[in-house]
Amino acid sequence: MHPVLHVVYRVRSDAGAIADRARAIAVEQSVEMPVSAIADARVLADIVGRVEGIAELEPGLFEVRIALAAETAGDDPGQLLNMLFGNSSLHDDVVLHDVELPPELVTTFAGPRHGLDGLRRRVGAGRRALTCSALKPQGLPVGELAALAVRFARGGVDYIKDDHGIADQGYSRFAARAHAVAAALQRIADRTGRMTRYVPSVSGDLDDLRRQLAMATDAGIDAVLIAPMIAGLSNVWRLVRENPDIVFIAHPTMAGAARIAPHLLFGKIFRMIGADGLVFPNHGGRFGYSPERCRRIARTALADWHGLRQSVPVPAGGMTRDRVAEMLDFYGADVMLLIGGALLSAGDGLVEATAAFVADVKGHTYG
Repeated sequence: MHPVLHVVYRVRSDAGAIADRARAIAVEQSVEMPVSAIADARVLADIVGRVEGIAELEPGLFEVRIALAAETAGDDPGQLLNMLFGNSSLHDDVVLHDVELPPELVTTFAGPRHGLDGLRRRVGAGRRALTCSALKPQGLPVGELAALAVRFARGGVDYIKDDHGIADQGYSRFAARAHAVAAALQRIADRTGRMTRYVPSVSGDLDDLRRQLAMATDAGIDAVLIAPMIAGLSNVWRLVRENPDIVFIAHPTMAGAARIAPHLLFGKIFRMIGADGLVFPNHGGRFGYSPERCRRIARTALADWHGLRQSVPVPAGGMTRDRVAEMLDFYGADVMLLIGGALLSAGDGLVEATAAFVADVKGHTYG
């Protein structure tokens, strides 16, 4: 029996047309040609997709389950996504909702090298929730970003990431920023004995990404932010393998254009290719995710899944200090809370606001 990808799509269709629509998706995502024109017996038996089930969720919306040959994905995450949703993503009535992957395929990609436990160890967090903030706004020169990082570190935050739009612009070159922020944080650590970790945003083509990772390592940085939907799944997986000591935190930018269910894209695919942390929009913030969607992302990221390490859920997007207790009650302690703009709004009181955020997290009593 050959390994199979059991793929679940959500399809909008008339009831009378859904069977034909499901068969069309199965063909499109496997052989992409009329089955009647295929003479090869093995292709017909093992490669052509087959419909495993159709269930009506509500009038006009169906869940379609299709079996695809795992061997068509090879051992490349980009090709896997291509076979799961490539051409069908061009049909606006189809959403890729979920997939059950063979254990041997999941373990080929290996997942996070550090994960939740590794991120906690790096900042001495024990079993508590992690804290994070962000350097912004876009456009600040290196010196001002480093000064902001110092104030966050004085407030005791665990991790400081770049805003994902900060790249290698002329006003804030990556090499200069990495060295300036890392050096500033080291000076604070030398005085306090507590090291806040800097997570710079890496960007560009594969050569750029490799150069920036080398620069980060040279500056003593051991974690980076990367956008898999911009950089490419295959490239991210390659970088994770090439840099086993680096923590990779995945940013969700452009993920909404993919029409892939977030729990699948973040909690399974990003985790599978090595994302140690998963930034996603929390409910009640600037984006429209529901509580149930957020809960499912977090649970998928932390679930026991073929032996992969847990990715850290990082709910974000307009979060404020007055929601800390609510978020910790909702997600539990296995989470990294990210508050950026709301802390920066404190202005001259940034250190005190950050310290209060950190104290809220450390002092939370879970029900």
